[in-house]
Amino acid sequence: MISLAGRDILHSWSKFVLTGLGLGLLIGVTLSMAGIYRGMVDDAQALLDNSGADLWVVQQDTLGPYAEPSSLHDDAYRAILGMPGVARAASVTYLTMQVRQGETDVRAMVVGFEPGQPGEPGRLVAGRHITRGHYEAVADVKTGFGVGDRIRIRRHDYTVVGLTRRMVSSGGDPMIFIPLRDAQEAQFLRDNDAIINERARTAANPALNRPGVPGLLEAIQASQTSSRNVNAVLVRVAAGAQPEQVAARIRRWKRLQAYTRMQMEDILVAKLIATSAKQIAMFLVILAVVSAAIVAFIIYTMTLGKIRELAVLKLIGTRNRTIAGMILQQAQGLGVIGFVVGKTAATLWAPVFPKYVLLLPGDALRGFVIVMVICAVASTLAIRAALRVDPATAIGG
Repeated sequence: MISLAGRDILHSWSKFVLTGLGLGLLIGVTLSMAGIYRGMVDDAQALLDNSGADLWVVQQDTLGPYAEPSSLHDDAYRAILGMPGVARAASVTYLTMQVRQGETDVRAMVVGFEPGQPGEPGRLVAGRHITRGHYEAVADVKTGFGVGDRIRIRRHDYTVVGLTRRMVSSGGDPMIFIPLRDAQEAQFLRDNDAIINERARTAANPALNRPGVPGLLEAIQASQTSSRNVNAVLVRVAAGAQPEQVAARIRRWKRLQAYTRMQMEDILVAKLIATSAKQIAMFLVILAVVSAAIVAFIIYTMTLGKIRELAVLKLIGTRNRTIAGMILQQAQGLGVIGFVVGKTAATLWAPVFPKYVLLLPGDALRGFVIVMVICAVASTLAIRAALRVDPATAIGG
């Protein structure tokens, strides 16, 4: 049976190999789609790991700071620090924007943090940490920036003093870290023209510009040109404290929303990337159907091309099981060639993707099993055609 399948493959080896290559490219795309989803999940987990937090405190009734907008006063961390079970707390801001360098710009998440506190970038692969209070930045290597580069964020220029790796947002955008005050200005303050117009409107408002209340207008205008908001407070719990219990206290007494690591993972994976996951799943189903159709068509065509040979085999007494096994082996041989080509292609082109593609051995193993099952199912059409061949065809032809 093995020699029969091998001999038939050698007889039309060029068609068999070319079909295997085409099927392999489809399998490579399928494995890459699965790797893209795995990469999205890994990006979300890397985002949480890099924050160095046990709890995320955000505006009440929001899913912030990554899935929804969130705004808190930047002194909220002080009240949280005084609560039982809290070891450290620090304010952070997150802003996804285009960061310009010269004539080009890069999509990045700009993070405002306080040095030495949760939210600070971890391992550096080059340069140093931020030491000045203004106009220094640490960037992920994925931005393409180098140490010493000058980049522009809103109205100010920053010098890149350090580089990190795998510091990305849940969407895969590389992170750029700048001092908290600079980030507050970049995110919450308006441009100069808007500030001038707002001052004119305030001065024209009689309730805000009372003749008998000196200093009122100046105080209001000063408040309009300063920002005291942040997106979240990152909290590290004390040793022995339960994060859920600390989060419950914050929710009850501070009227803020607090999420644990597990809850934040659920927000990022089950909510933020849920639609993308469903879309990828639909592509995987479509690719599986297309792969099955290709295998079925090729094996069926090869079977119809050797009707006389099959009739001769039946005439000399070859059992149906032997003929069916020969066709099944051809289909599975096609699947093996396709999987090897697909796995090799996916491994080679994965680093070229703009987003992180994570190819797991477990996914590859499951993919191999699925390919073998698809090929076995696709061969049934050809097997049925072969078993219906009349032995008299060998004589009557």
